Amino acid sequence: MKTIGLLGGMSWESTLEYYRIINERMKSKLGGEHSAEVVIYSFDFYDIVKLQEEGDWKRLEDMMVKAGEGLKEAGADFLLICANTMNKMADSVEERVGLPVIHIGDATAEVIKKRGMDTVGLVGTRYVMEGEFYRRRMKDRHGIEVLVPEQENREKVHDIIYNELCKGQVKEKSKDSLLKMIQELVDRGAEGIILGCTEIPLYITEEDVDIPLFDTTAIHAEAAVDRAFEDD
Repeated sequence: MKTIGLLGGMSWESTLEYYRIINERMKSKLGGEHSAEVVIYSFDFYDIVKLQEEGDWKRLEDMMVKAGEGLKEAGADFLLICANTMNKMADSVEERVGLPVIHIGDATAEVIKKRGMDTVGLVGTRYVMEGEFYRRRMKDRHGIEVLVPEQENREKVHDIIYNELCKGQVKEKSKDSLLKMIQELVDRGAEGIILGCTEIPLYITEEDVDIPLFDTTAIHAEAAVDRAFEDD
């Protein structure tokens, strides 16, 4: 069984979910007292947010690479960057560290294709909704059209994520706003919705909507367990 390397702390609440899902899935596969072989590097999210706001993606990439190298030395066989936004540099981290990195967008796309969908909505940080590393990757590599909220709503959901969800809280008014955005994407033709922020699934679930939701945290974590059982 391969050792999973997690680049976490972005935020720690979602990294906690990664650890829980990975170990629950591993136990369901192997039974008994089994759990996953995992090594984790957890960043101080304050530093990450500051550099994101400054647009210093090169510095962020260097931080991911340094931490990834540490996980490689600790025995990791492959890596996950436990945040949708930070998968912006997944390909570069993979090349520089010399370990495979499971891209959260690729893992999500595979699940969407299995559901037979080719048009989905996406809610996440501004970086995810507007960045080519996510939407274009979905379109070019997987043939999936991705719809995002209008600009005013993109700013609104971005603020909700950083000012509430990443701090472990959500106002009822904010949750209602997210649900309204999801409905607007459905009205525009979305067959399902990607929850493209690893904190959103902590507050929005399929019980809240009448459309399939793609929980990127769960999908990414489950893809890691599947990869752990693959032969080299």
